Amino acid sequence: MDKKGTIYIVIAVISLGALMLLLYNKTKEINWFESYVSSHKIPYGTYIFNKIIPKLFDGQIEHITIPPFEFLQNNKDISGTYFFVNNQIAFEKTELESLLEWTSKGNTLFIASKGFEKKLLDTLNLKTGNLYGGFDVSQLQNHELVNPNLRIQDSITFDRGTYSPYFNEIDTLQTVVVGKFKVEKSENNELKDLNINIIKQKFGEGEIVLSTFPEAFTNYFLLNGNNKDYTTGLISYFEGSPTIYIDNHYKSGKSFYTSPMYIFLNTKELKWAYYTALIGVLIYIVFEGKRKQRAVPVVIPLKNQTLAFTRTISDMYFEKSDQKAISEHKINYFLDQLRSNFFISAITFDDTFYTSLAGKSGQSFESVKKLFTYIKHLKNRSQITDTELIELNTLIQKFKADGK
Repeated sequence: MDKKGTIYIVIAVISLGALMLLLYNKTKEINWFESYVSSHKIPYGTYIFNKIIPKLFDGQIEHITIPPFEFLQNNKDISGTYFFVNNQIAFEKTELESLLEWTSKGNTLFIASKGFEKKLLDTLNLKTGNLYGGFDVSQLQNHELVNPNLRIQDSITFDRGTYSPYFNEIDTLQTVVVGKFKVEKSENNELKDLNINIIKQKFGEGEIVLSTFPEAFTNYFLLNGNNKDYTTGLISYFEGSPTIYIDNHYKSGKSFYTSPMYIFLNTKELKWAYYTALIGVLIYIVFEGKRKQRAVPVVIPLKNQTLAFTRTISDMYFEKSDQKAISEHKINYFLDQLRSNFFISAITFDDTFYTSLAGKSGQSFESVKKLFTYIKHLKNRSQITDTELIELNTLIQKFKADGK
């Protein structure tokens, strides 16, 4: 490789290294998407909760990735707490009936969501409302647990809410209030009283716990001050359950793998390996794809100039008015064709030859005799006119045409 190519490679490698360094050290934007996925480490993921719950709960923890209806149909004898957390959860009709039937047998159903389906609320005689802070206004919420044994001295706050669902109507005879909250900043700055956001209600031999504050289980909430104590207090309501079944099916940020490239592009190391390989292939094409030897010239084959040469010679004879020479060339060429096509060894100007040629060519004896008589006449002439030359050409062409 020449010196110029080496310089290009060095520049490309330095530029690539600088680009990779800048991209690697680039500050990533915070992803505020409400995913609630157990493996997500973004603010609204539940990675930390799923890491600490085995330490806070003495029973078993199972993560369920299939729909609740399918899970309960396949495991009818299980018991414990079915735990759901997401920004919105809407069960199918048969799925909700299956969950309620399972709960009534002495199990616990825990749902943390900002919205509940109407059938579930009607079953428990509940109604919900919302406190809106506006799209550009983040509410400062103060949360507390009602149980005196679970109350925390330090304020439990959450400052990322734009709206706050709460229970505005409950069945006071059947419902136990578990948690309340107060909004420090709302759209009209009027609703600052404590509002119910977590309730518990008996259902058959079991119980249902509903929370309108799913953010209590997110990474952002748990890493803020002593907020983890609030979440720990909620988990204490599961004591006595042999197993907590954590749902991973109803998740807003659930991953759908549609391509093998997902693994590469979502794993930092594999992504950089993939990009490096692509850039390496590009560099190889740029520098190794060039010609390494002298260009081989394209040799154009010679054209067949026979017809052009013949026309040129003919024009020369015609311009000199040498019709005699033209006629001799034409006669000799015609006689040579006869020898080649009809295998004639000798050409004589007599009736025997005319009869033989007529039989071989399919011409009449009279036409053959007329042609060769005229040829003999011209061969004996010293000068030939244009009219005679044209007549010779006409007779020869007629002989060729009739013989096809």
